[in-house]
Amino acid sequence: MSFYQQLQETTEQARNAFLQVPIIQRCFNNDFSLDDYIAFLQQAYHHVKFTVPLLMATGAKLTEDKEWLREAIGEYIEEEMGHQEWILNDLAACGVDKNEARYGQPAPATELMVAYAFDAIARKNPLYFFGMVFVLEGTSIALADAAAKQIKDKLSLPKSAFKYLTSHGALDQEHIVFFEGLMNKIVAPQEQAMIIHSANMFYRLYGDIFRELTPEHGLRLVAQTA
Repeated sequence: MSFYQQLQETTEQARNAFLQVPIIQRCFNNDFSLDDYIAFLQQAYHHVKFTVPLLMATGAKLTEDKEWLREAIGEYIEEEMGHQEWILNDLAACGVDKNEARYGQPAPATELMVAYAFDAIARKNPLYFFGMVFVLEGTSIALADAAAKQIKDKLSLPKSAFKYLTSHGALDQEHIVFFEGLMNKIVAPQEQAMIIHSANMFYRLYGDIFRELTPEHGLRLVAQTA
């Protein structure tokens, strides 16, 4: 079994738990509102804007024997530049002021996920970042295109409100093939264990962001600008 297959198998329980998060189930059942979509985009902005800084931090911490992986990170950085601006443009198409979204505060779960990513790279091992890549890109492929269609059909939003979701669904399919090749070059058991642990953690942390997409966490206040 390749390491990528092992990574999928050993994180299946965490992945299934993520897919059971109420707002994700509601989206599948066509039970969501414009508030929900805006709240999702707002929190996506607050973690996507750190993708390139996290990639840079990972590349800087890799040891010399991982130069091949540092080169791959350079490719990722090129691909990921500016994606947070796509989200702001989607929010603007939903009627939200871009500056209000840009300078708003993230939900606690969003802040914690980003903080954990930076901490794991700096304090544990830069390979922890690849658990985050596995979770975010894998869930994007599974959910993004289907969610975009569901939301567009129900809310009658313009095509310009879906750049982030529709682009990431297709883009991440290419990324995951590239990522699979990288992961299969990780052969040391202790390094594989780090990435598996990280992926399980990020399924939980990313799921917490979706669990907090509720009025009780004040995110409806953002949506009220629409």
